[in-house]
Amino acid sequence: MNHLLSIEELNGPIIEALLADALRLKAARGHHETPLTGQTWAMLFTKSSTRTRVSFEVGIHELGGNPMFLSKNDIQLGRGEPIQDTARVLGRMVHGAVIRTFDQADVVDFARLSGIPTVNALTDEEHPCQILADLMTVKELSGGWQGKKIAFIGDGFSNMTVSWMWAAKHLGFALHVACPPAYSPSRGFLDNLDAANVVITHDAATAARDAAVINTDVWLSMGQEDQKEKEQAFGPFQVNAALLKHAATGHIVLHCLPAYREKEITAEVLEKHAATIFQQAENRLHVQKAILVAIANNT
Repeated sequence: MNHLLSIEELNGPIIEALLADALRLKAARGHHETPLTGQTWAMLFTKSSTRTRVSFEVGIHELGGNPMFLSKNDIQLGRGEPIQDTARVLGRMVHGAVIRTFDQADVVDFARLSGIPTVNALTDEEHPCQILADLMTVKELSGGWQGKKIAFIGDGFSNMTVSWMWAAKHLGFALHVACPPAYSPSRGFLDNLDAANVVITHDAATAARDAAVINTDVWLSMGQEDQKEKEQAFGPFQVNAALLKHAATGHIVLHCLPAYREKEITAEVLEKHAATIFQQAENRLHVQKAILVAIANNT
């Protein structure tokens, strides 16, 4: 593996291998292998972060590398320098890059022009590291996804749902997405996805029925906070106790955080499932270390 730019570009065996290594690294934490020894990795963040920044900085450090955090205010990107020029400069100075930004094309261009390993830490189009951590959590707590139904309740065409839909295609599990009609995946995307196991519905209870995993995310993605008219469409798509009555016995609830209580999820449900949700957050560290190891070993 040279880069991790999206779930779309992966396949089932690669995802399974990354998750297996993440579980191994989690079990062995404190006895670190150090494939990044002598390497400096730039972390270019034009979007704010808690879990992504901390997990990558800790992970790079534990693998022997030196993380260098660069916000848009620290470098010339914040003053309008094109990502292409930044890529060609950093490619001559650092050994890899982790990028959290708006435009997926910026991450793709950076990887192409810098010549160094590049990891997508979130764009408006995909959130691959988060979905891998979510899948790791499902494997740990539910034994995997084979023969199980996974539901996503909320925005049907966010970076989270797009990545979940690609994962469903690659791994073959049943994914049911419940969203308002105006926030459904585009017909063109679904045609390209070509996954019969991905079902779009506009009824949250239908998606949740017999689901082993109930997943949600904020209604307003980063950068959309002023779109209050969008938020008004999501009232029937809250993860609450009434909705969870439709789910399978022993179901788990996932939320990638930050959570806005009483909006996409009630405080009652979040606290009841807090152990799972914060295990999910911790798993960002382990799965990202697995990604970095795979890149370092070119596997």
